[in-house]
Amino acid sequence: MSVALTTAQTARRQRFAFVLLCLTRFMVVLDASVVNVALPSMQHDLGLSTQALQWVVSAYSLTFGGFLLLSGRAGDLFGRRRLLIVGLALFSLASLAGGFASSSIWFITTRAIQGLGAALVAPTTLSLIATLFAEGPERNKAFGIMGSITSSGFAVGALLGGLLVAGPGWRWVMFINVPIGVLAIALAPILLEESGAQAEQRHIDVLGAAVITTGLIALVAVLGEGNVLGWLSWQAIGLFVLALVLILAFVSIELRSPAPLVRLGIFRLGTLSGGDMVGLLGPAAFVSLLFMLTLYMQKVLGYSAVETGLAFLPMALTLMVVSNLASRLVARISVKSVLVGGMVIITFGLLFFTRMSTTGTFLGMLLPAMLIVAIGLGCVFPAMFIAGTAGVSNNEQGLASGLLNTAQQVGAAIGLAITTTIATGRTTVLLRSGASSGAALVGGFQSAIFVCAGFAIAAALIAMVVIREHECTQSLANPSLAEHCHSARPFAIHIPHVALRHSSTSVSSEIER
Repeated sequence: MSVALTTAQTARRQRFAFVLLCLTRFMVVLDASVVNVALPSMQHDLGLSTQALQWVVSAYSLTFGGFLLLSGRAGDLFGRRRLLIVGLALFSLASLAGGFASSSIWFITTRAIQGLGAALVAPTTLSLIATLFAEGPERNKAFGIMGSITSSGFAVGALLGGLLVAGPGWRWVMFINVPIGVLAIALAPILLEESGAQAEQRHIDVLGAAVITTGLIALVAVLGEGNVLGWLSWQAIGLFVLALVLILAFVSIELRSPAPLVRLGIFRLGTLSGGDMVGLLGPAAFVSLLFMLTLYMQKVLGYSAVETGLAFLPMALTLMVVSNLASRLVARISVKSVLVGGMVIITFGLLFFTRMSTTGTFLGMLLPAMLIVAIGLGCVFPAMFIAGTAGVSNNEQGLASGLLNTAQQVGAAIGLAITTTIATGRTTVLLRSGASSGAALVGGFQSAIFVCAGFAIAAALIAMVVIREHECTQSLANPSLAEHCHSARPFAIHIPHVALRHSSTSVSSEIER
């Protein structure tokens, strides 16, 4: 009887621990969309310019992506539960501070700290689930549930963000994280056992992580602020040189480090490198598209925050359904075919979006294009994960997964910087030629979406040339990779969509800010 009772208690504790881990993962994913729907009000209260607005997204993405590899290694060395608690504390404190922000610098800084907290929480959560359930059906089911919860975060966040803005105000999209984080911190020592701590050889490449993150921030800065600084100004040239020097310094550090953050020899695997390049270019197109779509819906079509959230629901639901189907489809047909086909579908959807006008309708233009892009993305993400981990030994799967996730976050930040710069520049030219504010905005969005289509075409070409099908087939035969393929979902990465408020201020003066 006592043994049976102990077994029952253990199973109950395991279920409660899994619910806790799902809650923490959901909080991080939810924040990506719930915050961005509220940006129109944030822009008004904090005095954010159009050009500066992208940093609310990019600051989060860069610290999230820049420290993913470091946090995964730190969890192995110092304890995953300990790292989870630290990440939750950082995320919660940054959310609280962001809710009280009185300036743009204050708010963007808190978003960067949130990204660091998310980088500690996200991989640690998955590692703890892997240690909580034995390999096989139980773990597969757990990862499947986690993937579905992650996918739903975008849809729930988009709607919740609109409701909070319409109700108590935008600051509550930050405050809402605090009670969830505090509850998770209180329950973690009770429900989770420590795992991963190693008493010896605790070498961790903090310098490498700091150098590469700083270099990427400098690169995004020069891409995003080039129009304002002047592309040939000493500030722009200095930022570009700084970014180049830091990236080269990172390579040098990794070559010399006894415990490198990234073993550079892993890039000799062609399919892995191709998967990472697709992981870089795919989010560069998708995140930028969502940014431009929300600007279009709110600035041109006059949608409210709630209406914007509702408009994205069909896209989110389609992604959830298609990604579940595609994760099984890639095991039956060519991974390369699914990946290339998905990118081609995305390209068609992006080109459909270029038909936008000042009188566009949801049913006539937005919904069909959204569904096309969602179908393509649902095919791409599972296939991309297989390609990004193909041909890698079991003891380096964590590194391969970290590289792919990092590529996604960095690609989102860089792509957003490039497309925002192009859209702003084109809009300025059209305004000076006498176009109306709405027509000028639409022209800028169209130019940016053409660039997004270019990202998608480049990703398809890279997949066609670089992906080696025999390596993907070997990966599908690996049970652990098949498990990850089934649980991989597109919204496991930070996918922002951003809105600008309606204002009586002229568009031209806002751009010049």
